[in-house]
Amino acid sequence: MEQELRKKNIGVFFGSGSPEHDVSIITAQLIISGLKKLNYQVTPIYITKQGRWMLGEELGSLKLFSDPGAKVEQEKRFYEYYLDLEESFGKMVFRRKGLMSRTISVDLAFPAFHGSYGEDGTIQGLFEMFGIPYVGCDVPSSAIAMDKALTKQMYQVHNIPTTKFIYFFKQDWERDRQSIINQIKNDLRWPVFVKPVHLGSSIGIAKVKDQDLKDLEFRLEVALHYDNKVLVEEGVENLMDVTCCIIGNSETGLKASLLQESVFSSDLFDFEEKYLKEGGAQLGKAQNGLVIPARLNDQVTEEIQETAKQVYKILGCSGIARVDFLFDKQAQKFFSNEVNPLPGTLYNHLWKASGVELDQLLQELVKLAEEKYKQKRSVNFTFESNILKQLNSQKLNSKKLQ
Repeated sequence: MEQELRKKNIGVFFGSGSPEHDVSIITAQLIISGLKKLNYQVTPIYITKQGRWMLGEELGSLKLFSDPGAKVEQEKRFYEYYLDLEESFGKMVFRRKGLMSRTISVDLAFPAFHGSYGEDGTIQGLFEMFGIPYVGCDVPSSAIAMDKALTKQMYQVHNIPTTKFIYFFKQDWERDRQSIINQIKNDLRWPVFVKPVHLGSSIGIAKVKDQDLKDLEFRLEVALHYDNKVLVEEGVENLMDVTCCIIGNSETGLKASLLQESVFSSDLFDFEEKYLKEGGAQLGKAQNGLVIPARLNDQVTEEIQETAKQVYKILGCSGIARVDFLFDKQAQKFFSNEVNPLPGTLYNHLWKASGVELDQLLQELVKLAEEKYKQKRSVNFTFESNILKQLNSQKLNSKKLQ
């Protein structure tokens, strides 16, 4: 299988119209360089914030995005392609118009999106429609995992411990914001966390303490600026933030990473702590912000790893995902928190600490994508029926009677 995969052109998709656009670029560059070192054929496919599709070898360089003098938008005529709908089946065919016309075919997709318009099942649906294998979670699991409220509802159904919560939509807020504030005040224990439901990287998330209703209202307004659905949940005091990554497709073949403990100085593990401070804990660079393995006893560690696998299976995840937990150090209890269907930089630092190097991780993800594709193709999704013929026959008979 390995020989066949290396003949295929892997498209690494990144960017898109998400608040996590820049984080996606960083993840993509890691994947692109890693795949090239393994001698895979790779095409970087960048979607701008405005929705333009750009392809080219040069897009596999972080400098092109980080250097103010080398912006992609300035060279958009060179990079801009369109998707040929007529030719794309079993592959995705991209064409560039004009004097420098060119055609690029992609045989396997490796999405590196974060947040909306990519990690949430939207791009996965496109891959399904064109019938090409792709890395990571499928449409339903991506959509559920990227909706924090739906994820927690799944936890409740399957008796997986999670913090108490409420959620509401923007139209609910516009219709009767006071009822929502009263529900939060009366039904939840303070402090509470306010979260846009579909975003990651802690964007728009805030902690509200001491029943500060004025601050609560402000934080809800901010969250609704980023999303039309908002989650409010009880906070966990004496908190340890714990992460476990899972890789695999089948129930019997799942592998759990070591547990990571994220140490942060503010009220929450925010965007700055994750990506900016000391090089970024989520990027595996802020060594003072990470403890691997987490400072937990063997029994709790195993319980969290097994729960992470259970969550992965319940949501129908495949390829790779990250499951986050909140651990109350005083009560010695853990709560399942969020699921990330495409961890930033694939959380390769945690996998490396767990004994899986980046090249092994990338090869495994590509192999799992192909296996999932073949398994899905073995199922018959078409059905022959005589409904249309019967309707036509009834129509003819009706005309004869007239």
